[in-house]
Amino acid sequence: MSRYTGPKARVARRLGTNIWGTKGEAVALDKRPYPPGEHGRTRRRGNVSEYLIQLQEKQKARFTYGLTERQFRNLYKEANRKQGVTGENMLQFLELRLDNLVYRVGWAATRSQARQFVNHGHINVNGRRVDICSYRLRKGDVVSVRPKSKDNHTFQWNNDVVDRPAPAWIDMAGEGWEATVRSRPIREQIDVPIRESLIVELYSK
Repeated sequence: MSRYTGPKARVARRLGTNIWGTKGEAVALDKRPYPPGEHGRTRRRGNVSEYLIQLQEKQKARFTYGLTERQFRNLYKEANRKQGVTGENMLQFLELRLDNLVYRVGWAATRSQARQFVNHGHINVNGRRVDICSYRLRKGDVVSVRPKSKDNHTFQWNNDVVDRPAPAWIDMAGEGWEATVRSRPIREQIDVPIRESLIVELYSK
């Protein structure tokens, strides 16, 4: 299975953050700001191990971008082989996923919805349809919504309602239906609440 389909509020409460950006998670975190389970209220009062903190950071990143454990580990290995800071390389690879760009520019309300749009063939890359969510974009790639898909009511609703400005590494054109990768994102342009150094420490053991 390529993505998590279980209770999202439980995951959000366990990790202490709104992973998928849904209203249900926000409500659950507000009403019960402690981990789920019988002993959830007291679980955070004791000492938290270093391993648990590192594991939670990894899970935050994995659930946020919708990767399986194997996919995430392989991504880390590739980032570790590349020259530069491993944690930043890893986040850069995650941000350059096609489904993430669809989310970043506001064509989708959530990353899960963005993944669905890509899977269903609504997105073009450099004029050709791409239905692989993990497709890694490069500098200069032009991503656009297919002409027929622009009339889809979900796309129209998101375009009118979702107020999410594109990050600095993406240029918008075509009345908001076309996005060009201006450059590789740097750490300051990635606003996910993840401490990537802890993930590197976890996998380095």
